[in-house]
Amino acid sequence: MQNNTEDIIKPDSSEGVLNEIIQSLSKSQKELSCKFFYDEQGSILFEQISELEEYYLTRSEISILNNNIENISDTVGEEALILELGSGSSRKIRILLDNFKRVAAYIPVDISREFLLQSAKKLGQEYENLKIIPIVADYTRPFTIPDFEMPFSRLVAYYPGSTIGNFTKDQARKFLKNISELCGPKSGLLIGIDLKKESEILEKAYNDGKGVTAEFNLNILKNMNSTFGTNFEINKWKHIAFYNEEHGRVEMHLQSLEEQSVRLNGTSITFKKDETIHTENSYKYSIEEFKDMIEPFYSLNNVWSDPGNKFAVCYFEAK
Repeated sequence: MQNNTEDIIKPDSSEGVLNEIIQSLSKSQKELSCKFFYDEQGSILFEQISELEEYYLTRSEISILNNNIENISDTVGEEALILELGSGSSRKIRILLDNFKRVAAYIPVDISREFLLQSAKKLGQEYENLKIIPIVADYTRPFTIPDFEMPFSRLVAYYPGSTIGNFTKDQARKFLKNISELCGPKSGLLIGIDLKKESEILEKAYNDGKGVTAEFNLNILKNMNSTFGTNFEINKWKHIAFYNEEHGRVEMHLQSLEEQSVRLNGTSITFKKDETIHTENSYKYSIEEFKDMIEPFYSLNNVWSDPGNKFAVCYFEAK
């Protein structure tokens, strides 16, 4: 297993990130990028969310992978180089690694350094003959991957969990265009997509009875405090999530319970009572909508879904 420093790409400079945060919190609709959810605690909380009864996405996706893995493996082919974007705990990748034919190497990419390296180390102990090259990077921005000496048939980007829904449609199109260019012509994209369905099912998934999703949402403020020196008072904020039918997305917000101000790098940011910080979008698609969105640079090869058509795993090929 490769986990030395030359195999790891460092995240963006802190100064650039601070400017990004200040700009986002200065908009009329204040925002924080959902990438800031995933410090070590945020990654742990998301793993807990994936186990919740209301959160059907993970169960549906794992069921699809298990029930169709032979066909998925045949579609991807032998000796593929697997690049996982936002690897987290690497839970789903085990299904692929256990069943794919002679994987050339596995490259997990994640913004949370400690969580990534811990997961990669554990995976390396389980798969002693697998070459693992962890990359710490903000994959939502252009990044590079090292040259590979080992032979491989094709580079396949794996993007599970319907995380693509966190982007606006324009952002998703641009992001996947960048991934197709990073991986090259004839490369593959294996991606999870949350499908459009009744709003009641969607809203329950983001407002669980145990309050884990609320804790996950509020943790973004704790991450701001510990990483960037802000002074958010967590008990002055409330989690809100709802389905915006007009835009076809679930929105997560943090609502200010009173008038307050927060300081960041010498800048004071004021919040009115009931004003919100928009922390996440989760767009839902039909297969045709998604296919049409990325048609200029990807062609749809295959689709696998669950019996209730709640979720889909799709395989695209770069043009």
